[in-house]
Amino acid sequence: QIRNHTVRDYYNSDYNDRPSDYDQHNKLTAWADRWPTFAEPSRHAAQQAITQIHSDLETLQERRENGYNVGRLQWQGKGEFRSVSYNQPRRWNVDHNTGDDRFVRLRLEKIGWFNIRADRNVPSKDEIDEVILKKESTGEWYVSLVTTVEDTPEKPSLSEIKPEDCVGADLGITNYIHTSENLSVATLDLSDEYDRYAREQRKLARKEHGSNNWENQRQQVARAKRKIKRKVEDFQHKLTTWLVKKYDVVAVEDLDVKPMLETSQNAKSKQDAAWSQFIELLEYKGELHGTHVETVEPRGTTKECSVCGVETAKPIWVREHSCPACGHKEDRDLNAAKNILTRG
Repeated sequence: QIRNHTVRDYYNSDYNDRPSDYDQHNKLTAWADRWPTFAEPSRHAAQQAITQIHSDLETLQERRENGYNVGRLQWQGKGEFRSVSYNQPRRWNVDHNTGDDRFVRLRLEKIGWFNIRADRNVPSKDEIDEVILKKESTGEWYVSLVTTVEDTPEKPSLSEIKPEDCVGADLGITNYIHTSENLSVATLDLSDEYDRYAREQRKLARKEHGSNNWENQRQQVARAKRKIKRKVEDFQHKLTTWLVKKYDVVAVEDLDVKPMLETSQNAKSKQDAAWSQFIELLEYKGELHGTHVETVEPRGTTKECSVCGVETAKPIWVREHSCPACGHKEDRDLNAAKNILTRG
């Protein structure tokens, strides 16, 4: 309700006098007096939600200025806005003395104490910068604890890096990546997972919408979808970690994925590939491990000969690059990866 009212208040204001996040923070007291449910969450959490809305508005404006056709923030139904965040240490507390190393107790303002199952060491209260509580579509709750990492390694000077410590990576569908060293990694086979996802969706379609059985089956659909998402994320984490640990420079294409998904050919495979997410992970891990990650202009990397630079158009089913100018022949993905490395 707070989220939807904030968006409505923003768009209903005069275009030249729209409120800032600070202005809407100050409106919370009046809103809570008029609608008592607005006072139920922590005031700090409500302010964080408003701040996030304005961050989303800024992102939309930036994309609009860059030529993208973007709309407005939309109204969200019950259950769609499923996260809350805190960024002040006095809003939370941590208790490690639970008697079980697998669990830690966490206290959040206006929520109280609850147990969390930790998959890694949980920092102390003062080491945490932000706490994010999120409800997944499966009905499960997750806590993310944000901390500052200060001991990241310094990136080596580009002039000191040896050629063998640099790699170009061509992103594809049959092979997820093909490197300039002629190493290829096959794309994940998710056919079994998608079969299960389709079965669960068919079961959901037979339930009465809104009933308990429908809700239980909706969660089964969400779990099947989550399994696909987690498999892709695990695959990407392992692959990006391998790249940044093995090389000092990794060059990849700066792909604009949205227009690619709007074309029918291989759209589903391109979505499964999650290239934007892969590149974001690669850049993040590059900073973490002291590796240069360079994104390059993708246009022409497949057509251009990596030896002489002459461009030759070739349809997607032609898997070999054959240059009519210099006679150079090799796998088209390997040729593209070498061009990507050269541009990086």
